[in-house]
Amino acid sequence: MPPRPNILLINCHDLGTFLGCYGIPTVHTPHIDALAADGVRFGRMFCVAPQCSPSRAALFTGRYPHTNGVMGLTHANFAWDLHAGERHLAGLLREAGYHTALVGVHHELRHETMEQVARRCGFDEAVGEAANDDAPGDVMTGRALEVLRRRAGQDQPFYLQLGYYEPHRLTPKIREERDYLGFIGDYIEPDDSLGLSIPPYLSDTPGARAETAELQGAVRYLDACVGRVLRELRALGLEENTLILFTTDHGLSFPRAKGSLYDPGLEIAFIVRYPARGWTGGRVQGELLSNVDVVPTLLEALDLPAPPNVQGRSFLPVLDGEASPPRPEVFSEITFHDYYDPRRAVRTERFKLIVNFSAAPAFMNTSQSWRPRVDTEDPKYPMLAYHPLTELYDLTADPLERENLADRPEYREVHRALLARLFGWMRETRDPLLDGAVTSPLHWRAVEALREAEGGEVRVPFTVEHG
Repeated sequence: MPPRPNILLINCHDLGTFLGCYGIPTVHTPHIDALAADGVRFGRMFCVAPQCSPSRAALFTGRYPHTNGVMGLTHANFAWDLHAGERHLAGLLREAGYHTALVGVHHELRHETMEQVARRCGFDEAVGEAANDDAPGDVMTGRALEVLRRRAGQDQPFYLQLGYYEPHRLTPKIREERDYLGFIGDYIEPDDSLGLSIPPYLSDTPGARAETAELQGAVRYLDACVGRVLRELRALGLEENTLILFTTDHGLSFPRAKGSLYDPGLEIAFIVRYPARGWTGGRVQGELLSNVDVVPTLLEALDLPAPPNVQGRSFLPVLDGEASPPRPEVFSEITFHDYYDPRRAVRTERFKLIVNFSAAPAFMNTSQSWRPRVDTEDPKYPMLAYHPLTELYDLTADPLERENLADRPEYREVHRALLARLFGWMRETRDPLLDGAVTSPLHWRAVEALREAEGGEVRVPFTVEHG
């Protein structure tokens, strides 16, 4: 068997598919575009959850959020965490002889120190402080270059997991605009030098234009950081035997995208390059895929066994350019983010069904400034609308998912069939929603504090941190 490749897995926040190689002409992404032009780009990769921690937990375990334990954010009082027996990709690779390193954003389990992350996940080294997970990309890049330089010339293959915070919305320290939470912080410049690509689900307003220019600046900044890492990989002579994987956690941080089960919340960039195996040449794959499939795919490519409880399915034949049975559907979910809003969805080639388990607002507006600067395009979906029981969309006729067909008599059979498929998946994966409402970690900590008060002592379980 030939030596196993090094693995460089680059991920970032909130990018969706907002890249030149995915058809956005006004954003400067020459380095990521070049990676796609000489790699394999997947045009229809979807995440299992439209928010960071649950999606990342699925990406790195190959298991859905409601089974791996991360049904909401892991930091601060949200406090969701991987179940004790969950296996992280880093740990699996370390057992197979890899040197495993983490640089940057890590959001798939609850932790207070990087040492805890390394111990729980199986990293030989976790560079930086947990509190600095949102350090600027230039800082993350410098740390990654140091790791690469140390590993160059070593016989032992490495796995480097590099996480960038950009283009997540940033909290600035010097801006005067009250309650501002935009894409540029204090170190990124807006960019409209090639024009603006306002997502079609947003109204074309001055606020949307300002926000899109900021987003384009943040993505340009991210691309420059990625370019530095790729150049160093080449300069160190590591490029040919390194499997490079670039992806993100979920869709753009705009209303009706991040935090929603509509396609703009679930579509993600996914680019792979590995010359030694022929994963190169600018191939574009259009198969329906899910990021829960990544772990079993990588393990099969390395001729390593996947844990028996992995729920994703390998798409290695697709990467190798071989015929493969298509994935008939992808499933997605959200339970908690800023608040409890449980939803489950199934997406096929043509249709999407969403089942809503609460009468919350129509979509969760997860990350805008407190006073939003953008609004959705369709007046049928104001922020004050509430979930219907089910939503059914014909993605061919209605790609923006505006016309709910769930109550149309002519779609009764489609609606029923998709309900059955979704229920079968929830039952097979033991989704706790089938047994009733899911209770948050903070709820139980509140109960604990109340109970301890009976003994005359009230203990605050932990302190709220900035998220």
